[in-house]
Amino acid sequence: MKVPAPLQPLLEDGLIDEVVRPLRSGKEATVYVVRCGEELRCAKVYKDVRQRGFRQAVQYQEGRKVRNTRQARAMEKRTSYGRREQETAWHSAEVNALYRLVAAGVRVPLPQGLFDGVLLMELIVDAGGDVAPRLGDLVLEPQQACAYHARLIGDIVRMLCAGMVHGDLSEYNVLVGTDGPVIIDLPQAVEAAVNNSAQALLERDVANMTSYLGHFAPQLLGTAYGPEIWQLYAAGDLSPDSVLTGQVELDTTPADVVEVLREIEAARQEALMRQEAREAAGQ
Repeated sequence: MKVPAPLQPLLEDGLIDEVVRPLRSGKEATVYVVRCGEELRCAKVYKDVRQRGFRQAVQYQEGRKVRNTRQARAMEKRTSYGRREQETAWHSAEVNALYRLVAAGVRVPLPQGLFDGVLLMELIVDAGGDVAPRLGDLVLEPQQACAYHARLIGDIVRMLCAGMVHGDLSEYNVLVGTDGPVIIDLPQAVEAAVNNSAQALLERDVANMTSYLGHFAPQLLGTAYGPEIWQLYAAGDLSPDSVLTGQVELDTTPADVVEVLREIEAARQEALMRQEAREAAGQ
């Protein structure tokens, strides 16, 4: 096949030996099957921000570290340099997440490195050696659906224990390989401790998995693993070995409306001061 332009430098540098075929194209990137020596791998080529369907929403960027204050200012002001740096950070986020999650025991594709904006990683295959199907393309028996659900909940817990939330987990970014479900697509993964949306994103990830697998195993519906996992995490009691019940005791304590309004006003004032400081710096 004709070699896509982003992969040409990797061929010239000997990082890959052949582009075999396109694998799939999604909202974030196009993935190719490539040959490296005798081994087949994936090459993920990120789409330009103007072509992507998935935007770098503020909720995913919150809490991410940048190299220095110059980079932070440029990204905030959306200068051409800032946009390039933001793209680089977006690409790097996935490979960094993969390395962290592999170390934490989460089943994700093994990364091989990020080269000129192209992510090389393990090709996930099924028992026959073919490219693994997405979870959303399978029809499952109830027992198998329950087993996959338990495996994915365990990986979500291990991910959170490593400080991360996937943030966009669904049946279409889980592959089913020879050893079961494999979580993919992590450029939007968030840092749980410093992202205000982390709880909502985690609970949505869990709800997506439960809703889909609940079609095949209705006994999964009505469970509350997401809130239970977050309660344990917030209390400092979550570990990869935590025994979960799928049930959670809701806090029925009445909200202190006055205190909530006070916090909202304090946040508004802080935002106004930051805006004034940015405008002063710009002048």
